[in-house]
Amino acid sequence: MARPLVPLISIDALVTAALELVDEAGDFSLPKLAKRIGVSQSSIYNHVSGREEILELMRGRIIGESPYVLEDEQDWEASLRAIVRSYRDAFARHPKLAPLLVLQTVQDDQVMALYENLAVALHSAGFRGRDVMSAISTIDSFALGFALDLAAPDVVWAPPVQGYPALTNALAQAGPAVERGEAAFDFGLEILIAGLHSRLQPTVL
Repeated sequence: MARPLVPLISIDALVTAALELVDEAGDFSLPKLAKRIGVSQSSIYNHVSGREEILELMRGRIIGESPYVLEDEQDWEASLRAIVRSYRDAFARHPKLAPLLVLQTVQDDQVMALYENLAVALHSAGFRGRDVMSAISTIDSFALGFALDLAAPDVVWAPPVQGYPALTNALAQAGPAVERGEAAFDFGLEILIAGLHSRLQPTVL
């Protein structure tokens, strides 16, 4: 049978359908993806090499949908805040995608540009050598950790009535899940920035 002149599917449609499956179930498979789009599984390989490429395309999609603006004279701290918030916000719309993406190498150009901007901001702050990648890895873990938190159930901790008074009191004051998560992110970002500032301070002997 001759291949149709007009493709039955597009890469954009593949990524959209894969994201829908991940949002619904936390994962996707090529058979389920083919069924969702209404094509044979073999036709998917006319557009992508397989699951890994689809995951990377999803990574690029969500980062592209969460843009950030860096001004020419913007200081490193403001740049870092903008990038980290954008990164976290990208996963806020698809929190179940985060666990899948941490398992494979980053390759998407848009995502590489984000990390490049992080490296530039850290370099302008005064970080050099191994410290640049150590800072990037720390920031990455921070942002992805809060992305995973967005996928957590509304009730993360359920202590019994007796036996954990300090935790129970803290939970009572934490507020609703979304409010708690946002407050924790802001709190953590301030600590992260303060820690980076501290690292830049000369050691007093």
